[in-house]
Formats: sequence, C-alpha cells, structure tokens
Amino acid sequence: MNMNGRGVAGRTRRLLACWIAVLCAQLVRADEHSHRYKDGEQVTVWMDTVGPFDNMQERYSFLSLPFCVGSKDVEHHHETLGEALLGVKLVNYGIDIKFKENVESREVCRRSVAASPINKFRSAIKENYWYQMFIDDLPAHAFVGGVNEKTGDVYLYTHKRFSFSYNGDRIIEVNVTSDTDSGRVPLPENGPLNTIYFTYSVEWKPTTASFANRYNKYLDTEFFEQNIHWFSILNSFMMVLFLAGIVSIILYRTLRRDLARYDREVGLLDLDRDLGDEYGWKQVHGDVFRTPPRLTLLSAYVGIGVQLMALAFVLILYVIARDLYIERASVLTSGIFLYAVTSFIAGYTAGKFYHKYGGKNWVKTALVTTALLPTAVAVVACVVNFGAIGISSTRAIPFGSMVAVLGIFLLTVVPLSLLGYIAARNFSAPPNWPCRVNPIPRPIPDKPWYAEPWVLVSVAALLPFGSIFVEMYYVWQSFWSYRVYYVYGFLLLMFIMLLIVSACTAVVSTYFLLNSEDHRWHWHSFQSSGCAAGYIFLYSLYYYSKTTMHGTFQALWYFSYTALLCFGLFIMLGTIGHISAEKFVRKVFAGVKVD
Repeated sequence: MNMNGRGVAGRTRRLLACWIAVLCAQLVRADEHSHRYKDGEQVTVWMDTVGPFDNMQERYSFLSLPFCVGSKDVEHHHETLGEALLGVKLVNYGIDIKFKENVESREVCRRSVAASPINKFRSAIKENYWYQMFIDDLPAHAFVGGVNEKTGDVYLYTHKRFSFSYNGDRIIEVNVTSDTDSGRVPLPENGPLNTIYFTYSVEWKPTTASFANRYNKYLDTEFFEQNIHWFSILNSFMMVLFLAGIVSIILYRTLRRDLARYDREVGLLDLDRDLGDEYGWKQVHGDVFRTPPRLTLLSAYVGIGVQLMALAFVLILYVIARDLYIERASVLTSGIFLYAVTSFIAGYTAGKFYHKYGGKNWVKTALVTTALLPTAVAVVACVVNFGAIGISSTRAIPFGSMVAVLGIFLLTVVPLSLLGYIAARNFSAPPNWPCRVNPIPRPIPDKPWYAEPWVLVSVAALLPFGSIFVEMYYVWQSFWSYRVYYVYGFLLLMFIMLLIVSACTAVVSTYFLLNSEDHRWHWHSFQSSGCAAGYIFLYSLYYYSKTTMHGTFQALWYFSYTALLCFGLFIMLGTIGHISAEKFVRKVFAGVKVD
C-alpha cells in the first residue's frame, strides 16, 4: 500500500513538473516559427476572425461568412492558452506564397453564391465588418467590402494584394490591400451570382529596416507620446507631494500638539485636563485595536490585495523586459501563470492578518481567500461565455481551455494558497498592540454630516482616481480599441504613485475619523482608497457613451469585464490603504500614555 502511495505521489509530482515546464515554455517561446526563410520557402497566411469594426470584442470565425480558402496544406499549430481565452481562431488561408517570389494574380478559390449568402455578405459589409490575419506573426487587416455612399451599391472585395518588405532572410513588413478596382464585385439585393472568384497577388520589396524594429509601425507613437502623458505624471506627482505634506503635518504638528495636550503634567489645572480629555482621537484608545467586523472577508481582501499588488508589479516589469505586447495574448498567458505562482502570498498574508486579530474560523477564511477572486472571474466569464455562445462568437471559451484553467486553479492556486495560510498560522508572532482593548465598546458620539464616514470615503476616494484619470484614457483606448499599449514605463510610474496616493489618502481619512472619536477605522480605511474603483467604473460609463460600440454582446463584454477589473482594483487599493492606516494607528497610539 505504501509503495502504491509513493507511486501515485511520484506521478503527481512528475505531472506537476511537466505542467510547469509547459507553462514556462509558453512564456519564453517567441512564436511558432524561427522568422527566417530561405528563398522560395512557404509563407503561411493565417486568417483569424471577422467582425464589426466598431465592436472590437464581437468576433466571429472567418468562415462564418461564405468565404472560401485555398487548397494549400500547411501544418496548423494550436493556439496558446491566452489565445484560446481571447477567441483567437487561426484558419490556414491555403494560398501559395513563397519567400521573395512575386505573383501577378492567382486564384485562391471560387464559389457559387445563392441569394442567402449574398444577403449575409451585404449585411456584414453594411455593418463595416473587417477581418484580421497573421503572416509571420505580423497582423494585417482588410475590410470585407464597401458601400458607395452616392448610389448605395454594396461591393464585395475579392482580391487581396500582399506587399512584403524583407531584409535578408526575414520579413520586416506586411501590407494587405483589398479595395482595388479589379477586385470589386457588386452584390445585388436578393440576387444570386453565378460564381465569385477570390484572387490574390504578391509583391516583395527589399528594405534596410531592422527586424528588431519591425513592430514599430503598429505602435501609435503620436497618440501615446503626447505631452499630456507627461502632464498626467506631473499631476500625480504633485498630488503625491500634497498628500505627503498633509500626512507630515498631521504626524509632526497636529499629533505632537495633541500628545503634548493629552500628556500634561499633573500640576496643571483640573479644568485644563478636563477640556483636553473631552474630545479627540485618544478617547478611542481602548477600542481602536478591537477586532473588526467581518474579519474573514477583510482578511481575504487583504491577502488578495497584497497578491494583486505583487502580481501587477512583477507583470509590468516582465512586459517591459520582454516586450510582450508584440506577441499574441502573451500578457494574458503570463498573467495567469504569475497569478498562480503568487497565490502563496495571498494565503500567507490573509492568515497572518486573521491570526493577528485572534480569528477562530481558520478553514472558512482559508477557503474564502483561495476562492473569492477566482469565483468572481468564473462568474463573469460564464456570463460573457453564454452571451458569446448565443451569437456563435469565437469569444466563447472552448471546453478544453476551461479544463486547463480549472487544472491550474486546483493544482497550483489552491495548494500554494493553503500552504501560505498554514505557514502564517504556525509561524506568525502573537499580536502586540500598543493599547489594551476594553471589554465594552465605547459609544460613538454624534458628529456633523461632513464628518460622517460615507462623506469622508466619498471625498477621499476622489484623490486616487484623480491621480490616474488621464492615464486611464490611454489604457481604455488600448483595451477597447485597436491601439497597442506599449508605454509600460509610464504605467509603472503611475501604478507606484497610485499606491502612494491611496496610502496617504487612507491615513488622512483615518485621522479625521478617529479625531471624531469613531474607532471603526478598519473598513473605513479600506474603503477610503478602495472606493476609487467606483469612480473608475463611473468613468467607464462615460467612456462607453463616447464610443461607437453598440449591441448587446459588446455591452455585456464591456461592462462585465470592466466591473471585474474595478473589483480587483477595489481590493488592491483598499489593501494598501488599510495597511498604511494600520501602521499610522500603531505609531500614533504607541506614543500615548494610558493609565
């Protein structure tokens, strides 16, 4: 029996090692080919998806329209996990393109089209459908057809002109043109055509451009490198200085004055002492370290928040170092792998926080920490997936990819998270609060409306949002349009300053709350910075109203994943706010002399 157990354990370890090796290979592999060609070697054209130009996420299989492909057989390589999750469906176009060999005009295929397929083409052309293709991992795009604005006639583009630039044995640039006079076929309404001929031509031109810079043509430098980008960073930096100055004033002037007033020598008049003890943050010293309500949820939030901060920081640095934005879905694939690896951080941090406040329900907290964020992702993905299945979109996640993601969760995320949680439970030091906790909570006095917690949270959350709202426009343009986001150095600076602003905001808001003799600072500090995610979601509503996106599925995709992103930001920003506020509270009450 022991030998069987050891055999099963050995096979499990080998399977896990193989899975990690495959993931690492996915991360370090540049692409499917070597990017080097011999004269006359086959160059493959992969047709991806087709869909409305205005709705980036509404994508369909290329062959969902009555196109046809050539008969040239080329081995098809399967998509990566990230490509499968994003709905990348590569179809070999089947045409004969050879390196450095020009083609004047050649037939791809021919198709007899009845009335129904013609109406399908007409509908797609009127909705401004276009398709994407990849050649040597370089993207190219072309529209399905066009409409004559004067006559209203609808034309199908049947000819593709491929123009290649090469340097030595490498392809540097790919351009595809489909709007040519010879390739326009009018599509009569409800009228069949005898035969449609799809053709192509190929032109090769030498260039001196380097292979390392071949992706630069896809980067919109005029858009991303405007002066307003630097203004955004300057705006955030000035906000950091402003908030840091406020925190310094509170720590080194206000608190010093308060401490001096609270700790007067006994020789002062009793009236002075009584006035000094009637109000202020010192009055809650017996309740400020009381166990917060909903400790399990707060512990899970803090653990996940620290993990997300580590994940975001490492992922941005990895993208900068590897230029991952030039590879299909590589950022998503890397993010999944890094999330799985950093699960230990979430478990350890949540367990340490829960132990610090004397929590007893360890199993429940461990399960909530492990499953909270993956469950939110799964719910959103399932909702969007049902919408994609309803319209037969390629955005529907394949069953095999679902199994792969579930395997990553069960084989990596769950064990690492639980391992971190167990380590925190067994090795965390016992809590050492500067002040003892009174057995009976102190009543919270009435306060003016502007000192109410919801008012402080609403005002405080504006500051982190204000520090990033300019950069958000560029990020949203990359998420929801066809621009490639590549200024990750800017993003790293904005991310660091966002964390600093969130930390300072939570400290200031917590001070005002405690000064009104309200000891409920735990969730207040979390919400003071975390609720900036609510303003980000409100901005997303405004952004959507200014775009040309339309349709039920596009709206479902946009708002579902935006809500998921805001939920992650709420946890991450709330965590940095709570951690900073806790350090502030410890420092403040460590200097209080209590009888």
